[in-house]
Amino acid sequence: MAIYRNQTGTVEPATTSFYKDVVQGLSASPKYLSSKYFYDVIGDRLFQQIMQLPEYYLTRSEQEIFLMQTKALAKPLLHRFQQFDVIELGAGDATKSTHLLQELANAGKSFTYFPVDISANVIQLLEKEIPERVPGLQVEGLNGDYFEMLEKCYQVSKRRKLVLFLGSNIGNYTLEQAEEFLLELNDHLLPGDLVLIGFDLKKNPKDILAAYNDRTGITKAFNLNLLRRINEELDADFDLLQFDHFPTYDPITGACKSYLISLADQEVRLGDQTFSFARYEPIWTELSQKYSVQEINEMAIHTGFQPVQNFFDCRHWFVDALWEKS
Repeated sequence: MAIYRNQTGTVEPATTSFYKDVVQGLSASPKYLSSKYFYDVIGDRLFQQIMQLPEYYLTRSEQEIFLMQTKALAKPLLHRFQQFDVIELGAGDATKSTHLLQELANAGKSFTYFPVDISANVIQLLEKEIPERVPGLQVEGLNGDYFEMLEKCYQVSKRRKLVLFLGSNIGNYTLEQAEEFLLELNDHLLPGDLVLIGFDLKKNPKDILAAYNDRTGITKAFNLNLLRRINEELDADFDLLQFDHFPTYDPITGACKSYLISLADQEVRLGDQTFSFARYEPIWTELSQKYSVQEINEMAIHTGFQPVQNFFDCRHWFVDALWEKS
């Protein structure tokens, strides 16, 4: 039987969700792998490098919003709530949200910051670093599923909530999945709670494609790292040299997709199973959905939210949309 070595180093039977999801994806036609498994320690480090790339505009665009419009972002929350919690789903390095957290702390409000992330490595770093960035801030990191951790937050505190879902993480879902996610998010909130969601906007297709196919090859390494992780944690034998990275963008649907392409007819062992790949066969690894403002506003209403305010970067390439649960 294959084994699974989790991020704490504990060896577990290969009945974990990681193993099951990989087997399910490689057994499908066409093949796919979930992008949520990109983020181990090496994946986290590679993504930090991606965010610094000149082609990768998303982080800089949203960072500009949080840096230049901090008071405007905080104002709706400060006007509505005396006490509250800030919950960040997929917190990452929390660089952007730190600006908002500092502004809220300066206002003298009582609140706790709950960063939620699937990466235990990320949570450990945030619990150490955030109190250093915002002295006196209460931080309770949560490692696990978004909605399970959101329920845990409500068990810990009955205060009103601001949920942050930044970095265009919503773009990793198909349009149907995004609506399902937002409906479930709405079900986990109370009327009057707020959400702030980052959406990457439709723009020149060349600018979008460049962001997912940088000249230095870091994005390629980030995608191939998923195969390395499967090798190390799930007892597989992917030959990384026999796969290449390939992105596409459809300006009509707004779907930007990344694939790993098999460069040869080959077989890959995974534990006690074997998977065959034809030459040039793709594995779909990631979706980065782009939206129009109209689509965003319609999605809010369809999923039980009321649009409150949109915050744009200077080029209108990105928007952080503030919604209230109806």
